[in-house]
Amino acid sequence: MTPAVPLPRSLFTLPTEVGDLMDHTPESAYAHLRDTRPTWFLSPPGDGAIGIARWPMTEGQVLHRDEERVVLEDPVVLPDGQHARQLRLLAARPEPPVAVLPLLNGEVVLIDRFRHATRTWQWELLRRAGEQGVADADNATEHLEDLLGATASEVIGLGRVHLDPAILAEAVMLYAARIDAVGELAHRAGIRRVRTVAFTEAEQMALNGQITDAVTIAALFRARQAGLAG
Repeated sequence: MTPAVPLPRSLFTLPTEVGDLMDHTPESAYAHLRDTRPTWFLSPPGDGAIGIARWPMTEGQVLHRDEERVVLEDPVVLPDGQHARQLRLLAARPEPPVAVLPLLNGEVVLIDRFRHATRTWQWELLRRAGEQGVADADNATEHLEDLLGATASEVIGLGRVHLDPAILAEAVMLYAARIDAVGELAHRAGIRRVRTVAFTEAEQMALNGQITDAVTIAALFRARQAGLAG
């Protein structure tokens, strides 16, 4: 058996000019983000919001960073004045992720996709991270081509949704897309099959727990409200 190899610790890489002035530590990486991504640290006006404590009182940490995600530990001030630390997961890219619900002859195309986090197969729509310099709707159509080998004849915006605002900062842009056929599946992305079902059957799958993906359930609801349910 091959012995396990420990993964290297991932930290935010500071620019050279910052590194000359600050230590390469989780705290200094956090300070750099405060300076360069100020919108990540804003608080809405009014009472009751959870504030973020500022240096020199205390400092947060960047616990992890890669091309897709940034994990922060924020020093916060709760509405009752107590101090605590809370985790946040943000998208490293400014472009939002997109999700697209494929519609074939008025029916819903679902993909059976393996998800590492849950270690289960999930019936869901298509989802991908945002691509730099690509409009959200174009990102959705490219994803259809990449994963389903399908071409969209119409793309309909369904707004945005937050997956888990308790820890995830990013919102997903929702779309529905009318397609004419399903082509070659991208098995490399963990997709083993597709299933085309009536819109009402897809909704029933969400009701009985066959579909548990929150983005798919939200997209079905939004599509129903937009008059796309066949």
